[in-house]
This record gives sequence, C-alpha cells and structure tokens, in this order.
Amino acid sequence: MADTPDLTALIAPEAAALGFDLVRVKLFGGKGDLTLQVMAERPDTRQLTIEDCADLSRRISDVLDALEAEGRDPITEEYRLEVSSPGIDRPLTRLKDFADWTGHEARIVLAAPIEGRKVLTGLLKGVTDDRITIYVQKHGEMEISFAQVGTAKLLLTDALIAATRPLSLDGAEEIEDELVPEGTEDEGLN
Repeated sequence: MADTPDLTALIAPEAAALGFDLVRVKLFGGKGDLTLQVMAERPDTRQLTIEDCADLSRRISDVLDALEAEGRDPITEEYRLEVSSPGIDRPLTRLKDFADWTGHEARIVLAAPIEGRKVLTGLLKGVTDDRITIYVQKHGEMEISFAQVGTAKLLLTDALIAATRPLSLDGAEEIEDELVPEGTEDEGLN
C-alpha cells in the first residue's frame, strides 16, 4: 500500500491544529498486520516530543472513531496507528524538504529511470520551482522534477547528525562534567 491521500486529508487538519507540519501518512502491511504510519514535526525543531505524538495520536483516533461510528470508516480492517517524528535520516516527501535539507546527502529513488539511473545518491544542491538539483558523484549535477521522485530520504552522515542535534544537548558536556565526581574522570568502567 502507498501514501493515502484520503487519510492525509483527514489527518492534516488535526496536525495543523496542534501546530505541526504533516510529513507523511502511509498505510502499509497486510491483513492482520496493517499499520497507519503518521510522521509529523514541529516547524521550529523538526521533531516531536512523546507528548506531541500522544496528542496527535488521540486526535487522529478520535476522528477515525467518529467516522467509524458514522459508517464511513476509511480503514475497514484492524490496524495499528504509529505516530512519530520523521527521525534523523528522514523521508523527503515534500518539495520544501529538499529545499530545507540542501547541503545534505540524500538517496532519491525515481519513479522511472533517467539517463539509465533509477537511484540517485548524492548531495542536495537546491530547489528551483518544482525542480530538484542533486550532485551525484562520478556523474555531476542532475536536475529532476519533483514529480519524478518515487521515494527519497536523507542519508545518515556526521553533518546531518550535527545539523539535527537537539538544542538541549548543546551544553551536554558541561552537564556531564557536573555529574562526574572529582578524581574519577580517568577511571574506566570495568
């Protein structure tokens, strides 16, 4: 199963009401193992807290339960609802994602091959209108339209980890120093 536009239309207003941007809604799995995956983020931090996930999960459940009570259930089989942040090596599902993550490495799987390539792995260089530029090593810059993207995600790199490091960890070294008793810094764990 794939991205589900009807479910996205139902869920997007619930995410927006909480101040979140919806990243992806995907229904996947088979009979007896169906999962409705919802990824969202706060526009300022690009993450959600556990409480944020719980709030969004409750809102989605309430909407889907109300539709079921009216006999208009969009998912007729049993399913598991999974609400989360997109994570560090996040999917790139919106054109703005490619612009926001310019300068980072990504893997783009194309809907159809271009110049004999179905997968483009390289450095995102930018977005102009609906066109994405990616630098593919040993090939150079390639420009594709957003419509040509099948799936895409960021690749886990040191630069990406540094760019997504939570603000609360900026002083982690100072906090760690306060937690280590004096005279034990050089003692190893056995």
